[in-house]
Amino acid sequence: MRKLRVQQWVTFDNIAAEEDGGLGFVSVEPFSDKSDPAFKERVMGLVDAVDTLILGANTYAASKGYWPYAEDQGEYGEKLNNLTKYVASSTLEEAPWGDFPAATVTRDPAATVRELKQQDGKDIWLWGSLTLMRSLLDAGLVDEVQLLVCPVTRGKGTRVFTDRHDLELLEATGFGNGLLLLRYAIKQ
Repeated sequence: MRKLRVQQWVTFDNIAAEEDGGLGFVSVEPFSDKSDPAFKERVMGLVDAVDTLILGANTYAASKGYWPYAEDQGEYGEKLNNLTKYVASSTLEEAPWGDFPAATVTRDPAATVRELKQQDGKDIWLWGSLTLMRSLLDAGLVDEVQLLVCPVTRGKGTRVFTDRHDLELLEATGFGNGLLLLRYAIKQ
């Protein structure tokens, strides 16, 4: 069975969105001249392990103007753009993605994820989308949470978790760029 993997960029104090909703604390790109080679390898490992990307409507809106045109992101951007994409939205009718295949809009993301998990294929990647992540956690559909912990604190903002969840540590890896990768399985 396919797994639903969630990825969140966070501050050291568990903030996933600053007070303005932004991710200004993220100072590392997977593919720039300054990127840590070990970090690049891990990021590519994730994108190679999935074939489906699911986004909430806000994350989709923030991503659609950049990622389909992000030639500076090289192989990572190319692979990301070619993933099968779903957007959870109650208002969108369509979800274009530049010159790449459009995302499928789903009104019932839990049902969509349940169906996708039963199909053959690689894992499913939920990227950002805190509201969607929380609803899928509540539905018992999240298998793994990957936190990319940036070496900063913000004190205020939106936290990743607002409820209780039991987690099992799968990995803790630090990189030369100051990031810490934490992977946890969700205990069901």
